Amino acid sequence: MLFLCSKLVIMLKFLSALVFKILGWSAVNHCQIPDKCVIIAAPHTSNWDFLIGRCYWYLNDVDAKYFIKSELFLPFLGELIKLNGGIPVYRKSKNNVVDQMVNYFNNNKNFILGMSPEGTRKKVDKWKTGFYHIALKANVPIVLLKLDYSTKEVGVFNLFFPTGNFDKDMLFIQNKYENFKGKNLKNYNKKIF
Repeated sequence: MLFLCSKLVIMLKFLSALVFKILGWSAVNHCQIPDKCVIIAAPHTSNWDFLIGRCYWYLNDVDAKYFIKSELFLPFLGELIKLNGGIPVYRKSKNNVVDQMVNYFNNNKNFILGMSPEGTRKKVDKWKTGFYHIALKANVPIVLLKLDYSTKEVGVFNLFFPTGNFDKDMLFIQNKYENFKGKNLKNYNKKIF
């Protein structure tokens, strides 16, 4: 079984490198990814963002989990999504996702949660802030990851611990993402809160 897993990892890394080469993307890392953290990825304006992001994780041996709408958890497809790190989100019911994720962090030695705080590929008035509250309550850092279509670079570029001063921390994040360009420029709101 371990042999099959290692073969799959090698194949996924190879395919990811091939995708990056064909599409002209490169991975850049300006800080180390801790064993426990919340990684936010922006701008998120296209379906291509998911492919670029997953390829980045495979190339960097990062086992990041991510939220995905529960409607996609159909027989067979749902199992593939789970194997790939997907966590279903039931958007029609009230769930305390923040506390659920804090429990994941508290009960696991290694847990990396990747999130797109825009929450959708469409333009939003402001970002969803669950990522901030999860990181603050779990006492883990927030790692900033860019998907910059102007340079075709994807990678982590900053890491910080939330201070509890929500406005100050959001302004810090907003300023860090100010100069990046999404695939669909009209869908990216640089004002995040």
